[in-house]
Amino acid sequence: MGAGGRTPHLGPRTHCIRLTDPVISVAELLELEPAPALADVRWYLGEPDRGLAEFESAHIPGAMYVDLDTHLSARQGPGRHPLPTRQIFASTMGSLGFGDADLIVAYDDRGGDIAARLWWMLRDIGHSEVRVLDGGITAWQAAGQDVTSASIPRPATTMTVRQSETRRTDRTELESQLGTVNLLDARAPERYRGDEEPIDPVAGHIPTALSASTTDNLNPDETFLAAQDLRKRFTALGVGGDQDTVVYCGSGVTACHNALAIVRAGLPEPTLYPGSWSDWGSSGGEVAMGSEPGSPES
Repeated sequence: MGAGGRTPHLGPRTHCIRLTDPVISVAELLELEPAPALADVRWYLGEPDRGLAEFESAHIPGAMYVDLDTHLSARQGPGRHPLPTRQIFASTMGSLGFGDADLIVAYDDRGGDIAARLWWMLRDIGHSEVRVLDGGITAWQAAGQDVTSASIPRPATTMTVRQSETRRTDRTELESQLGTVNLLDARAPERYRGDEEPIDPVAGHIPTALSASTTDNLNPDETFLAAQDLRKRFTALGVGGDQDTVVYCGSGVTACHNALAIVRAGLPEPTLYPGSWSDWGSSGGEVAMGSEPGSPES
């Protein structure tokens, strides 16, 4: 390692991180013994090859690249990034060298927007030992830590499907629940309002949904807000109230960021609608426009 660089220690693991917090800081990561399994999940909309290119250029030492499109999505299913089956996902992670015994730390360079998808999916197969690196590779480098272009594959191992720690819903079920669940839309406000829709064929939002952009989960340096601040934010949005909360976004990726932030806040974990707007809008569901949640048709 170069000057100022440091990698996590080797030796018996010490659980120095707060086990109830899904987020881990660079300083906490550096204290882990042994080194966790690092997953680089950088991804860029409309640039399918850029994530791997960025990884090959510079990544945190020891990291393996995990691709949203090929490793964390199925080829077919509802929405633009449908979830693979739990068994296929577990097999994929095992083939990449992530196993049952590993504490996995996922990172990106977008404030955790993509890393949160891996966090959610691992817990969906019952692998609770997963964290998202606060501030991602940007925070790592800002702390004076080295990056490398050298990549050493991890040997294939076994990732077992266990009891899920998450909840999910689909379009049919959600349609029947509109007005009885607290629905949060993780997309940017302009997409929520329907002012613009650069990706999906239909603009607007699901009726009754509140705007809850993931950018408001973060500090200016793209680290997560403190737990108490996140709790204030999501309590004001109805999380933890009388209704169950459902989160969605464009394709079921950044909605996981809200799920993670809600868990960090110490509030009940929401249900994920994986198909999200890309499924809802393409299926002829009701659409609301503007800044108000709107109501489902009677």
